[in-house]
Amino acid sequence: MSKTIVITGAGVGLGRCLAQHFAAQGNEVALLGRTGAKVEAVAQEIGAKALAIECNVASPAAVSAAFEQIKARFGKVDVLINNAAIFQPFQIENATDAQIVDAVLTNVAGPMLCNREAIPLMKPGSQIIHIGSESVDQNLPHLTVYQGTKGGIETFAKYLQMELEPKGIRVTVVRAGAMYEEGKVWEVNRDDAIAFHTEAARRGIHLQERPLTQFTSLTSVFDTLLSLPSDLKMGLVTLSAAAPTGE
Repeated sequence: MSKTIVITGAGVGLGRCLAQHFAAQGNEVALLGRTGAKVEAVAQEIGAKALAIECNVASPAAVSAAFEQIKARFGKVDVLINNAAIFQPFQIENATDAQIVDAVLTNVAGPMLCNREAIPLMKPGSQIIHIGSESVDQNLPHLTVYQGTKGGIETFAKYLQMELEPKGIRVTVVRAGAMYEEGKVWEVNRDDAIAFHTEAARRGIHLQERPLTQFTSLTSVFDTLLSLPSDLKMGLVTLSAAAPTGE
C-alpha cells in the first residue's frame, strides 16, 4: 500500500536518494529543503508523486506552512524522516553566533518542529525516523556542537517514543556513518577544514583513510524499518561504512 513520506533535507545527499527510492516503489513523497530550486529539481525527476516545498526547518512559520501544504495535498503523513542537518567542524571558542545558533535550530529544533506538525496527521502504524550520527560515540575533533545536537536528538527520540507509543507511532534514530556522493561539495571554511583534519590526525584518526559508503547503500535499511511488523520497534540503528573487501 502506498505511503506518504515526508523527507527534510531532500534536495541533496541521503534525503534526495531516499526520495527517489521511495517514489520508485510507488510512494508519495513530500520533499522539504532550504533551497527551493534543489528540491524542485528532485521533484521534477520523480514526477507526479513528489511535492517540493522550500522550507527552512529552523523556522516555525516555514515548517507550519509546509505541513499545511502536505495536509492539503496528501491529507496524511505515514513516515517522517528528519534528515536536514548542518555539519560544520569548528572549535567552540572560535565559533560565530551563526555557527552555534544555526546548528542548534536546524539539528534539534527543526526535527522537533516537524514532529509537532506531522503527528496530528499520523495514524497508528506511522513512523518517525531521525537521522543521527556515529560521531556521538567517536573521538572526532571540532564537532562539539554537531555531536551535542545529534546526541540531543537521540535523547529526544527516546522520550518521544514513550509519548507516542499509546498512539501506535514508532520512533527510530538511524546513526549514519561517513557517506559519499559523486559531485557533492563539502561546504566548510577552508581554515576550519584544515584544522579539523590536522587535529584528527593528531588523535590518530586519518580521515582520508576512513571507509565511506554510498547513500544508496542505506536504502535497504529504511525498507526494513518501514516493513517492521506492528509488534516490533527499533529505537536505535547504528550504521558505519565497512572497509573495502577488495572484491
